[in-house]
Amino acid sequence: PLFRSPPIKHLSFHSYVRKITCGVDKGKYAFLESSGGTGKIRGRESQDEWKEMASTITLKRQIYRHVDNILFEHPNIVDRFLNYWRRSGKQRIGYLYGRYEVHRDVPLGIKAVVSAIYEPPQESTAYSVELLEDTRGEIADKIASHLKLKKVGWIFTDLEPRKDDKTLVKYKRHGDSYFLTAEECIMAGDLQLQYPNACRLAPSGVFGSKFVTVIVTGNESGQIHFEGYQVSNQCASLVQDDYLVPTLDAPELGYIRESTPERYIPDVLFMEKDGYKVARPLPIEYLIIDLPAAFPQDPDPLLPGSSAEPFVVENRADIGDAQTFEHFADNMEKQPKDQFMTTMADFHVLFFLATCETIDILQPLVPLLCEATCKRDTSAVLQWKESEEWKTAEVLMEHYNYTGRGPPSGHSLAIPGQKSLWTCLMCTFVNKPEIGRAV
Repeated sequence: PLFRSPPIKHLSFHSYVRKITCGVDKGKYAFLESSGGTGKIRGRESQDEWKEMASTITLKRQIYRHVDNILFEHPNIVDRFLNYWRRSGKQRIGYLYGRYEVHRDVPLGIKAVVSAIYEPPQESTAYSVELLEDTRGEIADKIASHLKLKKVGWIFTDLEPRKDDKTLVKYKRHGDSYFLTAEECIMAGDLQLQYPNACRLAPSGVFGSKFVTVIVTGNESGQIHFEGYQVSNQCASLVQDDYLVPTLDAPELGYIRESTPERYIPDVLFMEKDGYKVARPLPIEYLIIDLPAAFPQDPDPLLPGSSAEPFVVENRADIGDAQTFEHFADNMEKQPKDQFMTTMADFHVLFFLATCETIDILQPLVPLLCEATCKRDTSAVLQWKESEEWKTAEVLMEHYNYTGRGPPSGHSLAIPGQKSLWTCLMCTFVNKPEIGRAV
């Protein structure tokens, strides 16, 4: 028998670009532009601007995708993320930090390689998640930047145990129900707009996005599995223009707003078997592009973290996992002394060191630790371990582990051969010798 490679469902974006630029003119007149309608507010624009507005927008299924595969560097990355749901029964959202690499299984393909998941502040229930203001999100971005990583997507859970067997989860997302809800589709479109893709063929310099969506849900056999998606560029344009809204009682359907005396909105059409129809309502599956999500056979993660007992994840105080100095001191005591580099090569540990006020003397040194971790430079990490600041942190942790209390206030912390640091009577800050004591 003749064996053939499985058909490619979507072209890679670079294959699509090559296709439209390989004619006789070598793509001289090829350009890419978003298809937004940009509804105008009556009375604020000139008559010429009104004439330029589209009377109708026709939706087409996107034949290419900007990312062809999602690869998690190690199963532990998502396992730690899922521990929140396992312990609380509540849903969870996280941001994916990683990088983009060549995906050789698809011609001119690109894959998003995920190295860490950051969990922003949020309020969760068994059926919903609400993101809260994140005052420390920029710190997570800076840590990722020092690790040569960037925000490549977001991940959320939709897990519900089956009533007949609590060890299995419900199979909720399939062809007879939905793959993405309208609200999730709008959220994905909004995030893709925040992280546009640079493109030389676009007049604006950007076109589409490589930002991905990953859903953790149940499969047909009741096991947890991962589904990857992006929304089409046309969907992102509908979100940008605020045309697309969810329906009240059908998660698989969206709805295109209608024109009002204050705002003109063109008709949006989509193709069905019997011809074009106005997108009121609009099947959401018309706007989504599926991506495979997988794990490597031989993991070699950039941030392996502790194999003994991983440090707690940020913003989980509601289940008793607060990132505090006491938790950190207790966790470090349990780590093997000869695995310092592996222990510190953990996004959640690095985030704690960059935000903890008790040992804020370490904050200026976190970029150096990140860069050494990124290069996998063992000697540089061990040199960082010998710094005065880390030695001071070790003294504080030893004091806590010995007494069961926090840093001793009002006392100097002497390190042999170095100037002593001291703690304030009124707080838990560790102060450098050159900072005078209060009288």
